[in-house]
Amino acid sequence: MPQPAAGGEPKAAGLPGARWHAACLLCRILRKPPKYRRAALLLVAGLSRAYAAAPAAPLQDVGDLNALASAEAARHLPPLTDKQRFLVGPIPPHIQLARCPDTPKPLVGPAPHMNDRVLVEIRCQGPPAWHLYVPVRIVGTTRVAVAAHAIVAGSVLTANDLRVEQHDMTELPPGYLDDPAIAVGRTAARPISGGAILSNQQLIASKVVQRGQTVTLVADGGGMSVRMAGRALGDAMVNQRVRVQNLSSGKVVEGIARSEQVVEIIFQ
Repeated sequence: MPQPAAGGEPKAAGLPGARWHAACLLCRILRKPPKYRRAALLLVAGLSRAYAAAPAAPLQDVGDLNALASAEAARHLPPLTDKQRFLVGPIPPHIQLARCPDTPKPLVGPAPHMNDRVLVEIRCQGPPAWHLYVPVRIVGTTRVAVAAHAIVAGSVLTANDLRVEQHDMTELPPGYLDDPAIAVGRTAARPISGGAILSNQQLIASKVVQRGQTVTLVADGGGMSVRMAGRALGDAMVNQRVRVQNLSSGKVVEGIARSEQVVEIIFQ
């Protein structure tokens, strides 16, 4: 909705205030003596013709505003596919804004990032000054990763567990996966029914180190890197801490699982 500007609320074209004053003047004339009434009526008729002939103030074209909002949204949202389009507004039909003397400036302010919608502010510096908020969102379908069959909780997903489908963007859960490769190697946190759209909330990173497993201990320091064999004393996912026993010295150290079977020793 248009907001109050420095010069007040934006006004529609025409002279409604003038017409109202002319009507009030006519009421007063009808109460005057007959000898003055004819001349006064001729004066009012002339004023009415002048008001009717006055050109309406030019209005800002709504199509131009939609185009500005769409172009600004394209700078902040992912590129559209051939199955997607922008849905702009709608700008309410009763909104009438005076034409901006310069091209209005679109702006997307800081807000929680969303991958499918933005709120564009279109501002005119005037005169008259005004600004308008126009929502823009992506509609259509997008590719998503879907469970090819029922998946048991605790299962490590493979490519055979997944397939790709096109789904309406308005029906997608938060954190949906648009690339099945992201899900491969991750573990189902709970049972997933066949045909369900996969999301980050359903999956957890797989363990890269398991209890009792032989791992490579890596120690970096002083420009040197030392590698030795160790035995994991617990399970760990990537970047999690895990206790490891050095097989050469028997000493137990703590490290961080950096990748499959590789643990970086932490120096206190």
